[in-house]
Amino acid sequence: MGAIKVVLADDHVLVRDGIKSLLEDQTDIVVIDEASNGKEALEVIKINQPDVLIVDIRMPEMNGIEVVREISKSNKDIRTLVLSMHDSEEYVVQAIQAGADGYLLKGTSKEEFLKAVSVVASGKKYFTGDISAIIMNNFVNGNAKPAPSEPSQNPFKLTKREKQILKLALQLKNNKDIAEELEISKRTVEVHRFNLMKKLEVKNLMELSHKAKEYNLA
Repeated sequence: MGAIKVVLADDHVLVRDGIKSLLEDQTDIVVIDEASNGKEALEVIKINQPDVLIVDIRMPEMNGIEVVREISKSNKDIRTLVLSMHDSEEYVVQAIQAGADGYLLKGTSKEEFLKAVSVVASGKKYFTGDISAIIMNNFVNGNAKPAPSEPSQNPFKLTKREKQILKLALQLKNNKDIAEELEISKRTVEVHRFNLMKKLEVKNLMELSHKAKEYNLA
C-alpha cells in the first residue's frame, strides 16, 4: 500500500498548517491538497480523489457535516475523519448519521491523531474515547436523535436587537449610523456588538461575516 493521500478542510490557515506539518513528518502520509470551506473541499476532492478527508465541522459556504454527507452519497471510497473542537452530542450524532468514518477532538494527542488517520484509511472506524461514549448512549441504547435537515444551521440564539445590529453591521455601517437608524444610543449599539462578537466567537468583521453566512444569521 502506498502513502495515504490526505486532503485537509478547515477555514483556519494556522490549523491547516499545523496539521499539515504533523502529517508531513510521516513517511506513509502525504497531504495532497487543502480547502478553506465546504464547497472548496468537494471541488478539491473531485479533482484529487484522496484516501482520507480530514474535515472541520464549522466552515463557511458548506459545513463539515454537509460535506461528509455529500461524500457518503457520491464517493464511498473516500474516508472522512472529522476533527473538531466540539464534543457536543448534537455534532457527534449528526456527523455519524452523515456517514463520518471517524471523529476526533482538536485537543487529541499526536499519537492518537496519527492512529486515527491510519485506521480510517484502512477502512475501519475510529472514535476517540469521549466520542465513543456518546455513540454508545445514542445508538446502542436507542437514544439517537434525528438530525435536522440543515445540520447545526443556527446553534446561536440571537435576540431581535442583535439580529438587527448584525444585519446593519454586515452592511458596513458604523456604530453611529446604526444607532441613528435604530433610534438607540451609540453606547447601546457598542454593547450589543460586543455581546454579538462574543456570542458568535469572532474577533473581527470578516469573521463575523463568515459566521453569519455559514449559519444564515442575517
